[in-house]
Amino acid sequence: MLASRLQLCRLAAAGVALAACADPGAVAGPASTRRTTVERSLEPAALTIFDVPGASRTFALDINAKGEIVGRYLSAGQNHGFLRDTTGNLTTIDYPGSSFSVASSINDSGAIVGWYTMPAEPIRHGFLLRDGVFTSFDPPGSTFTNPLGINNRGDVTGRFCTLAVCLAPGAGSFHGFLFRDGVFTLIDVPGGNETNAFKPNNNGAIVGGFGESGTELLFVLKNGQLTTMALPNGKPVTQDDGGMNARGDIVGTYCDGAPPCLIGPSDNHGFLLSDGQLTTIDVTGATATELTAINARGDMVGGYTDASAKVHSFLLEGHGGGQ
Repeated sequence: MLASRLQLCRLAAAGVALAACADPGAVAGPASTRRTTVERSLEPAALTIFDVPGASRTFALDINAKGEIVGRYLSAGQNHGFLRDTTGNLTTIDYPGSSFSVASSINDSGAIVGWYTMPAEPIRHGFLLRDGVFTSFDPPGSTFTNPLGINNRGDVTGRFCTLAVCLAPGAGSFHGFLFRDGVFTLIDVPGGNETNAFKPNNNGAIVGGFGESGTELLFVLKNGQLTTMALPNGKPVTQDDGGMNARGDIVGTYCDGAPPCLIGPSDNHGFLLSDGQLTTIDVTGATATELTAINARGDMVGGYTDASAKVHSFLLEGHGGGQ
């Protein structure tokens, strides 16, 4: 456990531009904002930084209400999934026989989704791990399946690509999907060049990202109504991952530069959008910070890159709007 500080940049509620649900393809322009920077000390237990022993890269992707965390790590050139329990114990999660595995989301009953690749096969498949049993799944025609979220009902959301070569998220290759009761539903934001469905919350709402007119934005799909959101000053939102709890608090990552906003060693900032206020979250001393999930308590997880270019996972406890 490491005591540290976070840099918090809070923006006024007027800085979040919301598009009316009646016109889901439209996004209002960014409003004028006044930006202030506040640095505060955290209690020693508030920020926990952790790594899988021997890994060169550890990245947390989701956290459930119990505080169990899943993610991915790189060791000896191979990518694995991991589960971190509430006492800090780490367990590797690999799809049987795979050469590449990621554990991307966990619900409160402990069901885990992720994706994997078999040796000498270019296709990535989705998996569900429940009660010790792995089940593989893919949307029809998918060559690259990325399940990103699972809620307590068992709804799974994510993205998929049907091309021979799929580019990085944000480059126009992906469609969003909802997998419910064995049925796949396509999620494409009207007018967008790509849609990524990040995670479903326990109320059934889905948060995600999409590209439109040279920028990258957020969407929330709830009860059949689509709301799109732009960050202040036109900051592009990474299409890689993000999350939302049942209260409606949203976390993700934005970039300072022009799109595509990619997860990388610099130019990334985590953000929390809660009650109409946007808070930027950067781990002090990091060259890049990314947020991927938030639970009902407001605990947030993600990853950051240090000055030596090593990626670490972190848990920030109880600092979201869900406190």
